[in-house]
Amino acid sequence: MSKPGPRSENSPSPTRLRQIALVARDLECARRQLTHVIGTEVIYEDPAVGQWGLKNFLIPLGGEIIEVVSPVKENTTAGRQLDKRGDGGYMIIMQTEDARKRREFIEKNSLSKVIWGYDHGDTVCVQYHPKGIKGGVIPELDSHAPSPNNPTPLKSRFSPWHACGSDHKVYYPGMKRASHLSLEGCVLRLAPGDVGHEAAARQWEEIFGVVRSRDLLAFTNARVGFVPGEEGKHEGIVSITVGVRGKENLEGILERAKKEGLCGNGWIEMVGVKWHFVLTYYGDAVKVKL
Repeated sequence: MSKPGPRSENSPSPTRLRQIALVARDLECARRQLTHVIGTEVIYEDPAVGQWGLKNFLIPLGGEIIEVVSPVKENTTAGRQLDKRGDGGYMIIMQTEDARKRREFIEKNSLSKVIWGYDHGDTVCVQYHPKGIKGGVIPELDSHAPSPNNPTPLKSRFSPWHACGSDHKVYYPGMKRASHLSLEGCVLRLAPGDVGHEAAARQWEEIFGVVRSRDLLAFTNARVGFVPGEEGKHEGIVSITVGVRGKENLEGILERAKKEGLCGNGWIEMVGVKWHFVLTYYGDAVKVKL
């Protein structure tokens, strides 16, 4: 049997949905809601986001991350989005094998514009301009190079992640304490008038190299889908799905959400998005109605 040939520069490659960023007007309210209802904790606050006039916090869903940012200065990108849309989705942050190589391909083919990034040898971080990218979020594509202490960055659930700080030993315990939680995926609404949900998935596949399964982005750990745009509704993140291992853990989340008055018709409303919590076991997910 012949061996497969080398992957072309535009071929899809294994990609992990590592982090979702939300934007909130009231950062402390968002912190209290998310940590209390989900039963997780803040593992990092990044002082570097101050350069964009922001404050933030990060909470773990196992090895994946939910970040919330909030403007503390005037005339910020996050502030303008809050004025336009209110609380809600802000960024989708992906982890790939080689973000530097993908950036070269994207820039060579003028597929998207880089708005910020850094390259520190074993860590590459690249944010792309959301204009023209379907889904209404800022896409970021990063990578960690394999090392003796991090041999399989994409496959190791609690592998180091630059957004959580420079010391893995500091935030790793928080990830482990949240090991009963997992990021299962999210849904993005397209702009009003855009009904091409499969075309949206194809665009992300072509630009960012995420494997596509029809109209879904098939990350190594999660799925991202798109829904048609609707008049009067902003594009962006509609919902986030979180897996919960253990019936008692799931029941605790639902009970705390009910006491907080956050339950909708089959979802929990926090930070401007709908949260679905599903019972996970043996690799399967079972949705539980609220």
